Amino acid sequence: MEKSSKLLKVASILMIIGAILTVIVAVVLAVIGGILAGAGGTATIVVLVVIGLIIGIIGSIIQLIAGITGVKNFNKPEKAKTCIIFGVIVLVLSLADVIFSAAGSGEFGVNQVTSIISGLLIPVLYLVGALQLKKAAAEPAAPPPAAE
Repeated sequence: MEKSSKLLKVASILMIIGAILTVIVAVVLAVIGGILAGAGGTATIVVLVVIGLIIGIIGSIIQLIAGITGVKNFNKPEKAKTCIIFGVIVLVLSLADVIFSAAGSGEFGVNQVTSIISGLLIPVLYLVGALQLKKAAAEPAAPPPAAE
């Protein structure tokens, strides 16, 4: 049996795509922040946009590193622990983002539930894939076929 986790590989690719999209959104936020600052927007709005931008960039960098790590190591059981650590970090950051978004909107409805599910789904799949890789590492190697 090949010791790898295809789930980790797929979740890692999705995580890389998500990180790239987050960088694009961060750039758009930077442009909006510049427009608001130039249009005499309130300092509070500009500060919130900048904070969101910084958090988005840091989170996307970590997510990108985690995704690349997962793609490079989905078939290396000895790297399972590293992937698990990245999975937990990304999951915690995603959970914090969901909580921050829900608190910022002041509402909790269908849109927030959808956001929670979509925001946590890929990090959870990544973590499950990393745990599968760790389990594969613990399994004994299959004996070679008997010679006839």
